[in-house]
This record gives sequence, C-alpha cells and structure tokens, in this order.
Amino acid sequence: QVQLRESGGGSVQAGESLRLSCMALRGTISNYAIAWFRQVSGKDREFVLGATWGLGSKFGGDFVKGRFTISRDNEKNTFYLEMTSLKPEETATYFCATVDRPRYNPTAFDEPLEYKFWGQGTQVTVSS
Repeated sequence: QVQLRESGGGSVQAGESLRLSCMALRGTISNYAIAWFRQVSGKDREFVLGATWGLGSKFGGDFVKGRFTISRDNEKNTFYLEMTSLKPEETATYFCATVDRPRYNPTAFDEPLEYKFWGQGTQVTVSS
C-alpha cells in the first residue's frame, strides 16, 4: 500500500509562487505514474498535471502551460508541483495521487478514478 502526504500549501498573493510536495510514506513510487488535482468545495476534482512513469511525459490542462511544473525526486520518494503566477481563482485544496501499480500509465490522466492512492490534501489560498 502506498501512503501519500502533501505539504507546502499556504497563503500567497496573486502573482506569487508556491511549491507543493508529495512524499510517499509507505511504498516506492519511482515507477508509478503520478498526478496533481485540485478541488474547490462543492465542485468536482480538477486535474492539474500528471506524469508517466519511465520517460516522465507530462500532461496538464491548458491553464498550467508555462506556469506549473510537475517533477519527481526518486531518491526522496517525493514528487512536486511548482506553481508560479498564481491567481485568486486557483485557491483550492490540492491533492497528489498515484495509481495502484507500478509501470502503469492511465489511459486518461485527468480521470480521478484512474488513481487509487491519494494524499489528504493541502490548502492553497491566493489573495488578490
């Protein structure tokens, strides 16, 4: 079983940056596809960015282009979401996730049901 824990959330001003971390407390995720989602209370979970295992190809929504980056450090069993130029409408709880087995890439990275293991979420608040 993989257990994930996010950290790095907080309150920032519009235009500022933040880096979220997701550490696997149990299990090794070096060969796992990974992803970040976000959710505003009362709305569906929204896909932010994902990365395949292996070559590390990355996928994300249009809104992240040039602003958000997903990366991983296998030695630390941790992956990251770097966010720049944050906007107030991006205030949400951010979740990291991974799939249920190694060497498997989701057919649809933006589908929450593709992911079995989730962190508890970390709040990001962007003020104008």
